Amino acid sequence: MNKFLLTIVLFLMFNDVFCLDLVNVRMNYEKAVRDEKICRSMLDELEHNSNSVIHQAYLGAYQAIWANHVMNPFSKINTFNAGKKNIEQAIKVDPNNIELRYLRLSIQKNCPAFLAYNKDIEADTLFIKKHSDSVLDETLKQMCKKII
Repeated sequence: MNKFLLTIVLFLMFNDVFCLDLVNVRMNYEKAVRDEKICRSMLDELEHNSNSVIHQAYLGAYQAIWANHVMNPFSKINTFNAGKKNIEQAIKVDPNNIELRYLRLSIQKNCPAFLAYNKDIEADTLFIKKHSDSVLDETLKQMCKKII
């Protein structure tokens, strides 16, 4: 019986760490556009801990944002394209995940038109409007409200 209780306690502890990690990633998302240090920190964390499609999509979004902080034009494009690829791969795995669609929409709405990464703006906006009532996390809910 003690092993059973220990297993439950450990599961809850690790599950809580995972949730706290995601809370931190969400809370720093908008700040990363203006703050290079926050963006770099989140990238470092996500590059080593992309253990879910949500983390993979955030990695992609932070990579796309990081392109704003890079000076070399080739690095900008390469970084942005790596981010775009991570976002699209995550959405391919879980296309009905509102958080993934939010991330893609936020990047597509804010990236320069010459990058031609804007074909899903309308579909993602409609998807988020339709499903935003089902979002339980308050931070994510507010992020979705802001984008639409």
